[in-house]
Amino acid sequence: MSAPGGATAKKVRKVDAGPASESEENKEYDPETQKALEEIDGCQNEIDALNEKASEEILKVEQKYNKLRKPLFEKRNEIIKKIPNFWVTAFVNHPQISAILEEDEEECLHYLSQLEVEEFEDIKSGYRIKFHFDENPYFENDMLTKEFHLGSSGDPASQSTPIKWKPDMDLTAKAKEEKSTGKKRPRETRTYFNWFADNGDPSADDIAEVIKDDMWPNPLQYFLVPDIEVENGLGEDEDGQAWDGDEDDEEAEGEEDEEDLVDEDEEGEEGGEDGDE
Repeated sequence: MSAPGGATAKKVRKVDAGPASESEENKEYDPETQKALEEIDGCQNEIDALNEKASEEILKVEQKYNKLRKPLFEKRNEIIKKIPNFWVTAFVNHPQISAILEEDEEECLHYLSQLEVEEFEDIKSGYRIKFHFDENPYFENDMLTKEFHLGSSGDPASQSTPIKWKPDMDLTAKAKEEKSTGKKRPRETRTYFNWFADNGDPSADDIAEVIKDDMWPNPLQYFLVPDIEVENGLGEDEDGQAWDGDEDDEEAEGEEDEEDLVDEDEEGEEGGEDGDE
């Protein structure tokens, strides 16, 4: 059917959101609506082009500031070396990292001397995390690296340095033994070094993202967590329960008020005795 003015109404392909009725598939718009839809599509194409251009410029800015930040990160690492157990303390104080740290892994991380996060030059294709270790009783490596990048298919991929464990010191052995027990539903064990060696699903690696985007930019905030809590009036009582310094002040004021009331009662009783005499 021809529209007024000889123009024929065009069909607009709809997004497939599920089974559609025959009437929806054959739906036609009047010329005015069709023209408006085409104009919207043209605007959207311009917006998409600007977004793409913005992304390219943002990448250039990030590349520029990554180069400016690099010498400061290197300087910070040199200063951190002067503080014993800096990195293990920061890791233990971080809620997400400490949640996967076993006691023996924490002991191993006392030998962690330096942490580095390096984004690839183009930024969008990936990054690597480097863990530098002093000589230790657990493994031969002096550096462990975990790298994230785009695979040949364009999907996220990761790889990590094979750890050369010393005899009877493999901290991932416990999880391996549980996995080989043949149980239908073995207990899920996720530990720090299991995380490091696991490259099964890089797109869901929350620990790597935490290290890259939270720990690396400002590790000092996690090293100082206990001191910050104390400064804010938080601490622990003799039973290890958290307490607030303000609450103690309120309790102390309440006790003083009770003592004042007792003193007033005693004075009243003495006054009464004098009157009886």
